[in-house]
Amino acid sequence: MNPALVAYIALWLTACAFAVGFCVRNRGEFAPFHADYWRFLLMPWKLVSFGIALAGMLWLGPRSGDPTWDWFDASFMSALTYLGAPWALGVLWRTARHRLALWQAYVAGCLWMFSASWSYDIYILLRDGRYPPSWLANMLVSSILYLLAGLLWNVESLQTRGMTLAFLHEGWLRPRKGSLRALLFAVPIMALVALLMLIFFLHAR
Repeated sequence: MNPALVAYIALWLTACAFAVGFCVRNRGEFAPFHADYWRFLLMPWKLVSFGIALAGMLWLGPRSGDPTWDWFDASFMSALTYLGAPWALGVLWRTARHRLALWQAYVAGCLWMFSASWSYDIYILLRDGRYPPSWLANMLVSSILYLLAGLLWNVESLQTRGMTLAFLHEGWLRPRKGSLRALLFAVPIMALVALLMLIFFLHAR
């Protein structure tokens, strides 16, 4: 294997190890360890939209002509995105606004990269015995999808503000009364994701 790739793998494995250490040491400060986050995440419209997205990924994978895109990596990357993207995007935005500590942004960044890139890389390395030549292209495309997913699953309906993004407000991960109207508001984001996937599908074929 290319020495540069070996160094890259060692670098991101080390980064992930530090991120896990931060989580274990400060687990009380991470929303995914709290029940409120799961109530925020498992609202019915979010589950419906995740089901649609997952079905689309599973349908496209075998038909894309991309040998690295199978049902297994489509499933775990979709699940990791759903479980982490709303939190990771919110943390990065709020850190940029000086509302959170930098180490939380570090963990969110590692989660983003692991979900959108590194989990795929290590899976293909273990499956095929070589690092995927498409790792950089996958990182770029999957990161765009991760960003859109983070926006999608932060959409919420507030009586005083109408439709908004949860992470723009204090107490952003407190579960609020949900509405399927949020799913309609999220349709443009879902349409953009579908368009990006269609472009990728046509290019791969």
